[in-house]
Amino acid sequence: MPTLEFDHQLIERYDLSGPRYTSYPTAVQFSEAFGIEDYQEQVALSNQSGRPLSLYFHLPFCDTICFYCACNKIVTKNRKRAQPYLDSLYQEMTLQAELFDSSRKVDQLHWGGGTPTFISHQQMRELMEHTRKYFNLHDDDRGEYSIEIDPREANSETISLLRELGFNRLSLGVQDVDATVQKAVNRIQSVEQTAEVINAARDTGFHSVSVDLIYGLPHQTEASFEQTLETVLELNPDRLSVFNYAHLPEMFKTQRQIDASALPTAKTKLAILENCINTLTDAGYAYIGMDHFAKPDDELAVAQTNGSLYRNFQGYSTHANCDLLGLGVTSIGMVNDSYSQNHRGIDDYTESLANNQLPVFRGITLNEDDKLRRRVITELICNFKLDKQAIEKEYQIQFDKYFQEAMQQLVTMQADQLVDISNTHIQVTPKGSLFIRNICMAFDFYLKQASNRFSKVI
Repeated sequence: MPTLEFDHQLIERYDLSGPRYTSYPTAVQFSEAFGIEDYQEQVALSNQSGRPLSLYFHLPFCDTICFYCACNKIVTKNRKRAQPYLDSLYQEMTLQAELFDSSRKVDQLHWGGGTPTFISHQQMRELMEHTRKYFNLHDDDRGEYSIEIDPREANSETISLLRELGFNRLSLGVQDVDATVQKAVNRIQSVEQTAEVINAARDTGFHSVSVDLIYGLPHQTEASFEQTLETVLELNPDRLSVFNYAHLPEMFKTQRQIDASALPTAKTKLAILENCINTLTDAGYAYIGMDHFAKPDDELAVAQTNGSLYRNFQGYSTHANCDLLGLGVTSIGMVNDSYSQNHRGIDDYTESLANNQLPVFRGITLNEDDKLRRRVITELICNFKLDKQAIEKEYQIQFDKYFQEAMQQLVTMQADQLVDISNTHIQVTPKGSLFIRNICMAFDFYLKQASNRFSKVI
């Protein structure tokens, strides 16, 4: 697991826009030329592998809007809107279950949003009952079953129910505990609400608790965010994700409600990030990569140590061997050698299912070059090293010749002490770990076509 070194001059030079590589190729390359028949073909090939499954359920509803949010969500006070959506979700499960081999175990399951706990306790029970009806869930606690929690929409009773239903990991949105910042982004959330959820998770035997923070929000300062970190560390989460806020009001209308003049300067953001990294590593957390930190005995840290860490649409993961099935509006799946995405609009999604059709509307089938580059990028972004000889053997290539252009870029990075390159390996240095997205971008075939579609890497 890497340590980090800060070099402000290099950060200024390398602070470009680029993907977060939750997939390669990224969603920018998805096409509507990929249709339902293509998806069905990939599922059939997937069934031959016998790989376990990962299920992602998108529950898009939120009671209130957080101004920084770039997620696909439906903001409403009307809780009755959830049931028609769940009925569509059950229909989608029916259609998907007909395609997948029923013997395939679900090793990973995740409810995301939106706010998954927007739905009632009874609806939570029904959703899990339908899932168990159509898919082969673990009956013990071996699966990695996780859920995103808004502490304003959950209490100890909710957490107890989720544990009963089989969930054993949760992530909490906190973002910032400062009252001025919370008001500016329309997310008023007390520390007591957050603590109640975390304490309930520990009392009921959840395996892992993760807290999400965001730096770069309006009115944040070095001092205010340091106080947020100190407050959160007292809650002792197993993992932390500290995301860089990307202010893109031209893409996300909700962000137009943020006062851009109140955003911290680039210099202040960088100081916040540096202080955050120092504070968390001093507190004993391992830097996993990009925005993620974990206790050394956490599964993510252990997986990185033994070289089995993976990355998908939910971020870093320990289940590289799963095919990912995305359920719900806008969900993305990764099945066999393909990515597929459901309709992004609720009307199109429900209409497809009302017509007994899968709601897949675009995707991509990976070619051999895509699969090779995905392997290289995944190894680097997860494990900070790459065995060139292993890649050559697996893909029957001469690495330096095949990636001649990328290696030329890495020569410059080696001169900047971001990577060490030998005849057999690429090793990311402690200084280079902060620039892992830049390093991966050297291997991205499509990047020149879409570099303006991504957030800044630092």
